[in-house]
Amino acid sequence: MRHRGRHRRRRRGRAVRAFLSGTALALTAAATLISASQATVTHDGPGRLKPLTATAEIGKLQLTEDVVPQASLNRLAAGMGRPVGVSAVLDEADRTLRDAIDCSPAERRALPVSPTATRAYCWNTDDTRGWQPGAVTTSGDADDDGVWGANQVILSGWSRSGGSTADHGLARVGFVNASDLNHLAYTWALLAVPVDGGRDYRGLVSHVSGMVWYQDKLLVTADDGDRAALYVYDMNRVQRATVAQDAVGRVPGGWSAHGYRFVLPAVASYELGGGSDAPRPATVSLDRSTVPDSLVAGEWTLDEGDRGARLWRYPFSTAPGHAGLLAAGPAGRVHASQAYETKLTDVRGVLSYGEQWYVTRGAGPRDRHGTLWRQSADVDRTDDKANGSGAAVCGAAETHSCWSSQTESLSYWEATGEVWTQSGRALFALPLGSIDRTTE
Repeated sequence: MRHRGRHRRRRRGRAVRAFLSGTALALTAAATLISASQATVTHDGPGRLKPLTATAEIGKLQLTEDVVPQASLNRLAAGMGRPVGVSAVLDEADRTLRDAIDCSPAERRALPVSPTATRAYCWNTDDTRGWQPGAVTTSGDADDDGVWGANQVILSGWSRSGGSTADHGLARVGFVNASDLNHLAYTWALLAVPVDGGRDYRGLVSHVSGMVWYQDKLLVTADDGDRAALYVYDMNRVQRATVAQDAVGRVPGGWSAHGYRFVLPAVASYELGGGSDAPRPATVSLDRSTVPDSLVAGEWTLDEGDRGARLWRYPFSTAPGHAGLLAAGPAGRVHASQAYETKLTDVRGVLSYGEQWYVTRGAGPRDRHGTLWRQSADVDRTDDKANGSGAAVCGAAETHSCWSSQTESLSYWEATGEVWTQSGRALFALPLGSIDRTTE
């Protein structure tokens, strides 16, 4: 029976790949309906990234590390019970993502026209209604072999967009067991912040637009009204909720996590340190092509605004006892190691690898799809290949609006060469090489 099941999965995998090819053709045909007025950039592009070198500009990117006292974390664990790790969470994954072939036509329209997705899945409607999708990160970020323990894992961030005033904006993470890509099972964990010295916790109220799992830490973008730019979670410190209520925190009889079985309490945060006009990192990703590995960040700017977005990076620490955290100085300050400005506005996701940066823009008011631009950061290049930037072209109108409508993060799984992201209820992947080929 085991072999028969494996053969069924292989046949289904081939069917899904064939289906995705057909979906790509259909989306390409749909792209021909885009009017010429929407093909705003056909031959020109944003060009190369502009390096930011002024001390004042670089100083605005500074962060300050704030670690939750160990005594607070110990007090919380004493009240809730011994923390567990990722494998314990995956053992209770009781929901299943749908293959692309089972997605609705509306869900499949979130997929890019060019380059095309080679893997695609859809989240369940019943447990994502009233929630806004955000960032994606994987065990390919966590470890260079792409495996965490015995599992390959995808993490998907969501924030509460509906519901009551009390739970509006709550953030959660879907833990997806991706060891069998023909059967993705998942469960949820609530993101929280310890309060009152670890005697309680509150829910993180933030749109999870950026998220990176590096070593044993999960770094999540924050916009919940204070100076915190990033919250940090320990993947070995997942707590079990003991009461299944809508409430968050300590309740009569135990601990509640908005009905979920697991909760992640923050172990640290990084606060903005560059003054009132300091850019808040809205999207983040991991770059393993730098030494040391680095956290790439980008800000959001208004579409058709008066300036483009700033893109920058922070080095990860190599100091003992600082695994998964950014490289902070004696005073806890973290400085950007590189910074650039792109001419692009309405930036959503950003990824860097080698000398190439990949930047996504959301769909415009009249567009069905967004745009993914490749931009070079190599300012010393003298060849005349394009102009340092490129984007796929699709449809009879030769528009650059070929990408997914709303991808807020890009995660490169180096061991497989794939980029993972999500848009709407669609979670999908495609080779980085296909992005390079279509953006030449």
